[in-house]
Amino acid sequence: MASGLNELLNIQESALKVREARQELLASNIANADTPNYKARDVNFSQALQQVSQGKQGLKAPLPLAVTSSAHQIGKSAGPLVGVTQFRNDQQGSIDGNDVDIDKERMQFADNGVRYEASVTLITAQIHNMLAVLQN
Repeated sequence: MASGLNELLNIQESALKVREARQELLASNIANADTPNYKARDVNFSQALQQVSQGKQGLKAPLPLAVTSSAHQIGKSAGPLVGVTQFRNDQQGSIDGNDVDIDKERMQFADNGVRYEASVTLITAQIHNMLAVLQN
């Protein structure tokens, strides 16, 4: 029972991590909508979730950032989308080389946020159901 419960919650945890990382990626696209030569990036959610759940991604031990100068700032290291992030090729770029469609990015951002909230609601309901079973 505990093993099955652990698997169920681990899958949900992996899904939330991928959704969170994708939200950051989409926010980056929106933030760079006016940056010359910026290419919009996204991820195939099912492929990323499969790789994260199989342990192929560095969720526990992310890739270290190389600091070769004391002037370098410490940033975030690579997360669950390493190796599955891809450029979108469905948009024609503008004159400055930027191919971000701000309306599409906002739609994807909102959709991903709703799906994240749905996953949290599902996890909460599963935990409440387990508590109800244990209390009876």
